Amino acid sequence: MVAATLVVYLVLLLTIGVWAQRRVGDTADFHLAGRRMGPIIASLSASASSSSAWTLLGVSGAAYAWGVQALWLIPAIWSGFFINWVFIAPRLQPASRDNGALTLVQFLGQGAGSGSERRIRAFGAAIILFCFTFYVASQFQAAGAAISTALNVDTAVAILSGAAIVIAYVFLGGFWAASVTDALQGLMMFFVALVLPVVALVAVGGPAGLHAGLQALDDPSLTRLVDQPGLLLSMVFVAGLFGIGLGYPGQPHVVNRFMALRSGTEIRFARNIALGWAAVIYIGMVVLGWSGRVLMPELADGESVLLELAVDLLPAVLGGLVAGGVLAAIMSTSDSQLLVAGSAVSHDLRRGSVSLAVDRVVIVILGLAAVALALWFPDSIFDRVLFAWQALGNAFGPLLVVMLFAGYVRPGYRLAAMLIGFAMTVTISFFPQAPGNAIERLVPLFIALAIALAGVQRGGDRSGEGSR
Repeated sequence: MVAATLVVYLVLLLTIGVWAQRRVGDTADFHLAGRRMGPIIASLSASASSSSAWTLLGVSGAAYAWGVQALWLIPAIWSGFFINWVFIAPRLQPASRDNGALTLVQFLGQGAGSGSERRIRAFGAAIILFCFTFYVASQFQAAGAAISTALNVDTAVAILSGAAIVIAYVFLGGFWAASVTDALQGLMMFFVALVLPVVALVAVGGPAGLHAGLQALDDPSLTRLVDQPGLLLSMVFVAGLFGIGLGYPGQPHVVNRFMALRSGTEIRFARNIALGWAAVIYIGMVVLGWSGRVLMPELADGESVLLELAVDLLPAVLGGLVAGGVLAAIMSTSDSQLLVAGSAVSHDLRRGSVSLAVDRVVIVILGLAAVALALWFPDSIFDRVLFAWQALGNAFGPLLVVMLFAGYVRPGYRLAAMLIGFAMTVTISFFPQAPGNAIERLVPLFIALAIALAGVQRGGDRSGEGSR
């Protein structure tokens, strides 16, 4: 029954890809759905594409390993949704429509002059390709875990199967396919986060039983609000987690949904859906991880807790839906990232010579590179996703915020903010980390922000990208 449910879901995704192919008439359709996206699809697809396998497997796994201090992940991540929908979306939607930008990198380079814009777009595309190779690899790795658990097949076969499905429907339908499937996948993730944590919480005896169960494990770190030695390091740990939320404005596969919205008047409705969705998802995954630690304290891999509990606690049909929900989380992010990567090469690198064929070739090549990374260089989903996430967030987020709120930024400062934010994040990642990875997440972000602010040209907005 689990296998049948999963197969039906995968066939449905391919069907959507074929349907979406008929709606792709030009590159504006392929990259931004012709800027005709409604608020429900936009909110659910933006939410799902920002909440990958890292959310269902990584966050629940972190709660399993950390115990009570994983509670901080909820406001830290939810704050990113809030920043994006309250501050970024209302300004980026009309600004990108006014200047005709189809990608985030194009928006950041707009009005910088021919030579500078070409450099900004080239380096921006290179950053996206580098980060998304790691990011998509983590999604395919998680797809392998979900499919192999549900269908009892070899992990390598499962990784190749999941990757083939994602690449196929993005190849066919572009942004339309990615967004409609992401909305469907967002609903499936919502179902998983609503049902399974409640079932697990009941299984441990409710909130009181959960608290008693964590205490009974005889590991004091599991019941501490912050498991750090001293107030200063505790504050650093919490600040580092909130750095995850600060990375949201720099995610090109998320903010392009704001650019695709058909009307700025629909942002408020879309915002309410997205913020409510995020609250349910992240509270659910943290509760699930805690419950799993009590019910299955000896798991070798905490990131498998969701799949293990689904098999142990749910009927076969619901177990199949949960496995589908994990695949939903994986595919809703990897499809968007493959699409943005295609845009980076065909649109941002090949300025003035945009080709749907090149888009599709890049999608296949990046997908194959990510498959190779997932097969031969597996890593923690939680760590790999956050590395790529932070590198993107620190490269693009500070510059985008300054351009939207302060106006025209001189070209040299744009490039410097982008490259220094990215390079510092990558460099710091090689050194021992502070609690919550605070240095890697916050120091490059604030330095890039300072550089972008220093480059603001006072007395006017020359590019049409300023505050609205």
